[in-house]
Amino acid sequence: MSLSWTADGYWLTRLVFQRALAALYLIAFVNAVNQFKPLVGERGLLPVPAWVENVPFRETPSLFYFAPKDWAFTAAAWTGVALSVLVVAGVADRYSWALSAAIWAVMWALYLSFVNVGQTFYGFGWESILLEAGFYAIFLGSARTAPTWITLVLLRWLCFRVMFGAGLIKLRGDPCWRDMTCLDYHYETQPMPNPLSWYLHWGPLHQAGVWFNHFAELVAPFGYFLPQPVASIAAIATIAFQATIFASGNLSWLNVLTMVLAIPALRIPGAAPAVLEPPSIPHKTIVSALAVMVAWMSVRPTLNMLSPRQVMNTTYNPLHLVGTYGAFGSITRERYEIVVEGTDEAVITESTKWRAYEFRGKPTDTGRMPPQIAPYHLRLDWLMWFAAMGDYSDNLWFVKFMGKLLQGDPGTLSLLRSNPFPERPPRYVRAQLWRYRFTTPDERRRTGQWWNREFARPYFPVVSLETEGLKRFL
Repeated sequence: MSLSWTADGYWLTRLVFQRALAALYLIAFVNAVNQFKPLVGERGLLPVPAWVENVPFRETPSLFYFAPKDWAFTAAAWTGVALSVLVVAGVADRYSWALSAAIWAVMWALYLSFVNVGQTFYGFGWESILLEAGFYAIFLGSARTAPTWITLVLLRWLCFRVMFGAGLIKLRGDPCWRDMTCLDYHYETQPMPNPLSWYLHWGPLHQAGVWFNHFAELVAPFGYFLPQPVASIAAIATIAFQATIFASGNLSWLNVLTMVLAIPALRIPGAAPAVLEPPSIPHKTIVSALAVMVAWMSVRPTLNMLSPRQVMNTTYNPLHLVGTYGAFGSITRERYEIVVEGTDEAVITESTKWRAYEFRGKPTDTGRMPPQIAPYHLRLDWLMWFAAMGDYSDNLWFVKFMGKLLQGDPGTLSLLRSNPFPERPPRYVRAQLWRYRFTTPDERRRTGQWWNREFARPYFPVVSLETEGLKRFL
């Protein structure tokens, strides 16, 4: 690796990285357009106005402290969409570094504003990874300037923490990562299976997949910092590994984002403009200060990775910079799903006919093929997966969700795949917990079903709008 300021030969690498990262920001802002208001808007399941009244700005800085209103959420989301399109189209970096930096800074600040008031619906590790990557993109420079080594190395360091942190948490966590049996369960019990999950669950490569996981997460990341072509080989290994995970399930944009983070380690051949401007003195000064800041902020994440008590997905500051990451330290052995039902019958009896609400991603109908959702993120479906592991009393948003169904709230219903009560809301709703298992190949041939399910227990009692305990949530 050269000791010069500029990373000669990495002009196309930077361009591809910027465009790809902006595409993920576009998905994230479209996600906010579609889901933010029903989840945490003024009349959402966890309203932002109540949050900003009780949590100080310094703990979760967000532009929405100044306007916790639905119109502000909509305006910010669409502004983010527009700016992301400018970057993807190549307009943002066509002129000066200052313009490119300003656009990325606004995108980062807008998305930070959503994450910091999004509460549990935005409490996923990939939100912080996207924010940290977007922050570094501010300093990448425009298409007219030569890329700098410092920004590329900082992005490689982020990718290293994502990958190596995930590898360490697995070795220290569930013993199935050490006895090579985790993939015997993962495809079936992961948050949201996709069309290939059933086939992979019954496939022959479970142990080989675990070995590939350990190599990609524990060995390959060190190659990011070695000379070419080793760095490119390590990046290709990361991209290939993440592509296999993407093909096996719906993990939001985590896998695609990690593939994008591997790009700065690639040396992509391609003709750069005849003359690239060297970084200006202000640009060099700011990037140098950034490097010092990241080095100082990296102490705690590094100590966490070295600690036998390593924690996953933790941010050490409200700006979501230089955090510690990791995923699937533990693998669930059984899959439980909350099935939400309603009825329009006036009196509840043992013969009452209940109709189930169908979610967009998570299983309910046993005959429905698991859909492909990623890299889009279905936040409600993910929280339903977590909620099934505990009790509804630990998830008060779920109580309000049930009340919204009784009210026939259009925003809440927009988060679902189908509404079994299109003419008027149900009189009563309830939730039941079921254990879901993939059908065997023979069962699938005979029945056409993707899932078998067994009743486990009631999850949420039968309630109506007249239920006293429910009224205080509405």
